[in-house]
Amino acid sequence: MKIGIIGDYNPTKRSHAATMAALQHAARGLGIELEVHWLPTESLLAPDTGDRLRMFAGLWAAPGSPYRSEEGAHEGIRFAREQDWPFIGT
Repeated sequence: MKIGIIGDYNPTKRSHAATMAALQHAARGLGIELEVHWLPTESLLAPDTGDRLRMFAGLWAAPGSPYRSEEGAHEGIRFAREQDWPFIGT
């Protein structure tokens, strides 16, 4: 399973490290293989954003703003809402 995290990954942010640990812990508990992809907010302004986001089983808006691109983060969230895509925001 592939999960996309809308956010600008920073390994020094405790919330980002905790997000990664929680997802891996849940995957182990469910006995599934999980691929986690961080989606830099600036990249979500590209014309093919919808096509790229469709490859993920679900999307997660990362905690720990500010984002590099608030507009890009909103585009990712808008996709999830308008397409009824599995989404969680923290």
